[in-house]
Amino acid sequence: MIPALELQIQTLPDNPGVYQYYDKEGKILYVGKAKNLKKRVASYFNKVHDNAKTNVLVKKIVSIKHIVVPTETDALLLENNLIKKLQPRYNVLLRDDKTYPWICIKNERFPRIFSTRKMIKDGSEYFGPYTSFKTVHTILDLIKELYPLRTCNYDLSKANIDSGKFKVCLEYHIGNCKGPCEALETITDYEKKIQAIREILKGNFKESLRDFKKLMSELAMDMKFEEAQKIKEKIEVLENYQSRSTILNPKITNIDVFSIVSDEAMAYVNFLQISHGAIVRSHTMEIKKKLEETDEELLELAVVELRERFHLNSREIILPFELDFGDKIKVTVPKLGDKKQILDLSERNAKFYRMDQLKQIKIVDPDRHTNRIMAQMQKDLRLSVEPRHIECFDNSNIQGTNPVSACVVFKDGKPSKKDYRHFNIKTVEGPNDFASMEEVVYRRYKRLLDENQPLPQLIIIDGGKGQLSSALKSIDDLGLRGKVAIIGIAKRLEELFYPGDSAPLYLDKKSETLKIIQQLRNEAHRFGITFHRDKRSKAALNSSIESIPGIGEKTMQALILHFKSVKRLKLATEKEISDVVGLSKAKKITEFYRNE
Repeated sequence: MIPALELQIQTLPDNPGVYQYYDKEGKILYVGKAKNLKKRVASYFNKVHDNAKTNVLVKKIVSIKHIVVPTETDALLLENNLIKKLQPRYNVLLRDDKTYPWICIKNERFPRIFSTRKMIKDGSEYFGPYTSFKTVHTILDLIKELYPLRTCNYDLSKANIDSGKFKVCLEYHIGNCKGPCEALETITDYEKKIQAIREILKGNFKESLRDFKKLMSELAMDMKFEEAQKIKEKIEVLENYQSRSTILNPKITNIDVFSIVSDEAMAYVNFLQISHGAIVRSHTMEIKKKLEETDEELLELAVVELRERFHLNSREIILPFELDFGDKIKVTVPKLGDKKQILDLSERNAKFYRMDQLKQIKIVDPDRHTNRIMAQMQKDLRLSVEPRHIECFDNSNIQGTNPVSACVVFKDGKPSKKDYRHFNIKTVEGPNDFASMEEVVYRRYKRLLDENQPLPQLIIIDGGKGQLSSALKSIDDLGLRGKVAIIGIAKRLEELFYPGDSAPLYLDKKSETLKIIQQLRNEAHRFGITFHRDKRSKAALNSSIESIPGIGEKTMQALILHFKSVKRLKLATEKEISDVVGLSKAKKITEFYRNE
């Protein structure tokens, strides 16, 4: 470590704050926050990191700057601002290039309501931003159906209206506007509609439903049934929209929900805004990891960014784990009930978003998809290198007969069928899985070594500790211990066993690593069973043909080659058999099976 840098670290305070790393050219490398600046910064330099990028970062650091703040929450907020302002190379950037749409209630007499991507500070009210224009159009269509408003951009000042400057347009004649330009609607009545629309935009449908139901009853009492029917239709539209939005107890109001799912390279943070029991906004943010950041670190940054971006001011947020955002924000980590239900929904949204992105990557950039899978497998299986070449062994014998083994090969996570191999068991008598496994593993890798062929990075043994131990004997005999990783997988609980480790490893049942291991195991089983059936079938055919008087060895070989099984030979017609071995022998064969 550079002496000047070591001195800087020793003199750092034990307070909360933000630190900044710079390279020899004075360029910003990384911005981070800490509860204790001295301990956090020192941790970068007193060990070798698992992540290669972190080691590269540490080598590039030449100077450190820091800012002390009163609390850890202040450090988090400052860190977020500095990352966005400085955009350091090694920090994740919680941003995207989209400008999200808003719904504007224009600051004017008889306000217009419309969608916009620009916020103008002229006293107008803005609701949003919304994460899609589809949502905006749906809400504006709902408002238009419920409350006729003007769409013209006339200056409807009292003086202009009184002077008769404007005339009603087509919108008035088709019922989309009440004609405030000719004083056919009062400012008071118009403002009542605007207030009701404000409540709908906040997610509160109660007031509008109550007012419409009251008006419908009054119209019905006055025998104005046609008008009452129109109001009833509006109530149905509003209730239908509300039913699509409401999935919670209406008492849950003004709460923001955040969840995160991640893999080796990426994280996905979903956010739901809840108002009056309805989801009024949903958004998923994609984050590329830079230095193997934890879910806690990423979610902490994402919450601050999303609350700032969407102008959220709720006092309570729901998270999957505890985080501290200061006294002004209450963090809830629900275990059951309605709040747990909405957290699960948020997490499900994040998972679906991740799946969609991965499908797109698989189609558009298959190499990136493969690299991600390999990196994930290396991490999940605690390997020293990525398992680009994997081989899996499985034994097959039914009722102790015709024991065989199969070896299947995956390269870059996909089957490499030209490299599959079958093994007839040569040195083992009877059904002995352990001895058979020892034999085929030895034969496979003895041959690869003799022929200077590349060895796999990972060997998978289909079976538990016994089969794994047998395979290890051969690995040791060949001097490959430590050069090739080897694990066993037990069928019942999908347990993964490691050499010298009595406790099995359990992977997430939905993990891609486990799915590839299961695919390998199933493929090895299929390949082995197919070979075993062929061998058993040929043995049975051989035995059956030997029993037929007058049939010699050459005839027998021709029949085995052509018919493959006893069943096919028995079902064959005399003509079909005679085409292979001649008419006289065909008659003997068909008569033999007929008598049998």
